[in-house]
Amino acid sequence: MSIKQPPWRIPVPDTKDPTLRIYNSLTKSKTEFVPRNGRIVKWYNCGPTVYDASHMGHARNYVTQDILRRIMSDYFGYDVHFVMNITDIDDKERGQTARQKHLFETFRDQSASLSPELVDRVYTAWKAHVLNKVSKALPDQVKPQSGEEDSGWLRIVQFVKDNSRKVECVKRDEKFDMHLTAAHRTFSAISTARERLSSSQCSKEDAHQFLDQSRDVLAASLDEELKHTVSDPSIFRAVATYWENQFFKDMDRLRVRRPDTLTRVTEYVPEIVDFVQRIIDNGYGYEHNGSVYFDTSAFDSSSTHVYAKLEPWSKGNRDLLAEGEGLCALSSGTGKRSAADFALWKASKIGEPSWASPWGDGRPGWHIECSVMASAIFGENMDIHSGGVDLAFPHHDNEMAQSEAYHECESWVNYFIHTGHLHIEGLKMSKSLKNFITIDEILQKFTARQLRLAFLSQLWNAKIDFSESLMAGEVKTIETSFNNFFSTVKAIVIGYDGQSDGYHHYEAPERELMKELSQSKMAFRDALCDSFNTPEALRILRDLISQTNVYINSRGKALNVALVEQSAHWVGQMLRMFGLGEGKREELGWGTEQEGNGSDVNREEVLMPYLRVLSSFRDNVRRVTIAKSDDAFQKILKLCDQLRDDDLVPLGVALDDQEDGKALVKLVSPAELIKARDEKRQKLEAQAARKAATVKEQQQKRLAKLEKGRIPPGEFFKPPNVPEGTYSQWNEQGLPTADSQGEKLSKNQEKKFLKQWNDQKKLYEEFLEWQRQQ
Repeated sequence: MSIKQPPWRIPVPDTKDPTLRIYNSLTKSKTEFVPRNGRIVKWYNCGPTVYDASHMGHARNYVTQDILRRIMSDYFGYDVHFVMNITDIDDKERGQTARQKHLFETFRDQSASLSPELVDRVYTAWKAHVLNKVSKALPDQVKPQSGEEDSGWLRIVQFVKDNSRKVECVKRDEKFDMHLTAAHRTFSAISTARERLSSSQCSKEDAHQFLDQSRDVLAASLDEELKHTVSDPSIFRAVATYWENQFFKDMDRLRVRRPDTLTRVTEYVPEIVDFVQRIIDNGYGYEHNGSVYFDTSAFDSSSTHVYAKLEPWSKGNRDLLAEGEGLCALSSGTGKRSAADFALWKASKIGEPSWASPWGDGRPGWHIECSVMASAIFGENMDIHSGGVDLAFPHHDNEMAQSEAYHECESWVNYFIHTGHLHIEGLKMSKSLKNFITIDEILQKFTARQLRLAFLSQLWNAKIDFSESLMAGEVKTIETSFNNFFSTVKAIVIGYDGQSDGYHHYEAPERELMKELSQSKMAFRDALCDSFNTPEALRILRDLISQTNVYINSRGKALNVALVEQSAHWVGQMLRMFGLGEGKREELGWGTEQEGNGSDVNREEVLMPYLRVLSSFRDNVRRVTIAKSDDAFQKILKLCDQLRDDDLVPLGVALDDQEDGKALVKLVSPAELIKARDEKRQKLEAQAARKAATVKEQQQKRLAKLEKGRIPPGEFFKPPNVPEGTYSQWNEQGLPTADSQGEKLSKNQEKKFLKQWNDQKKLYEEFLEWQRQQ
């Protein structure tokens, strides 16, 4: 008879693994995430329109998208193909910026010297700027009329000296302050140029300096006059290339991973033309005067299609449509069948880039760009499409409509995720409100890690109110708590030799900490499965380090170092997963914010400051010991304190004295250590001052008491210590027995005076003793 193994049963889990659910803008609810192809995730993210410096709005959007991408790939283990576009064709700010830059630089290069004609040209531009731009927000009684620009300008300057009036102008036109500043700068440049013309011969450098100061006003004037001469796409592309490079430099500084695939609109124009033609062929587009429009009614009436899936209530919102199409596109006479229809291809206007098409020279509509590029990479369906919430309608709704019209599919995007708005100190970011912050500016105040912590501490799809108090308070507190924790654990691990002391170090406190670690890991996963709830995930990590710190402080020599290290390793790995630092998987902590592995570090430069401190300490200890003075022991202790508090603190080294006599060595930010040391010293100095004041007060009281004790008890009730005539008789001790009239004192009075006499006797004896000691 053969021996068989006993039957085995599949374990029944005590806890079910949570399912990832994402807040999906297509349902306005959290829905289970199910990729169409195993663990491969096709993800398209709307990239920037590159025409100026990247700002805090970009940081909010792209850092947040990077966090979500890292969670998907590095935590959940999905194989993410992340595609992002660069919009380098635009008829709004970027197109105008590129054209004005080209026209201004051409004009500047052609200006050989500062001349009356050049000054008059700028003066003409300045007058137009005052009449057309500055005046727009002014009350009628202040607005200058044509021909009175100089006197009108003086009136404007006087008017806006009252800041409340200026605020009212900004309310009428948010760009008023910007226009006013440009007018001020140009007027000053004109005045200086006229003085220079009358006093000396002027050079080309004078002309260029004058033009540079007048740039904003003159560039707009040149654009108005000469924009019809600019149509070469390369002119627009040059500006876009510069700002694209600057954008990615900023993203690198913010630790945002580069996309797996990057697309640019200018590289996909032929595909865009073919895409538009197919939409027409499918019955959802029509041409009029060289432009092609999407027929929203035809699309919406189809049995397989629905228009505006994200925001169906916004279909007729003219303000939102104007954001995407421009006001002129909503006016009558455009040839559109419906105000809701939008441009797939636009006949180029004067001063705009253009490409050839079957409908004439033109350029792509804004919405079609992403549809074509995403379809070129992913085809008729993608798992995730992401972008800022302000793009939901009309941009993203129009994207889906175009793509579903092209592919004749019901669903082009499975999950739409939108990051929330960013406000600065409670207000929408705006240059005119002076709260417009570029990424370069913000990184001069805060680190990339601190910015990422600020975004992690808020829900990714919620509005963030970015403020100095948020960064200086909550964010720096979170960062400091993690830094202190890792410093402590590193010091413990470095000081541990790994040798057994014959004791297993695994009792109730260790079992409790291991339970906390396991529960934290499960709760952390629950949080991220709950639509990437990073605020909750951060809270879980912070709670775990608090529990670990409590364990460290309570166990003394019984500390289980391996368990502490295990807790710190997991916390560090999760923080690095969020993009808060770089480091190897086995590295303890959240790593560095700098790139590189430090292989090029100059050892002498790094080590010499520490070695000089230790050498100086050794020299001083030897000097005291050799001298063999009576107070050598106290001097050596003082040198030890000086090494700890004065010499090592500026180098970022903290020595924490322990009960066993061995100091715990930590590497901490020098600024933090100096601040903590100085605060401790201030506290000790304050305590010493209070103590000194108390001692002084006590001494003064004692002196007053001694002074009172100078009087012998027998003289205490006699003049001059009491007024003449107060008493008429005294006994042998000097106690009064009769009042001034000779009447005998009552028993109560005699009793009271006897008590006073005895008190004075005691004071007098203390005084005599004090005199003997002096």
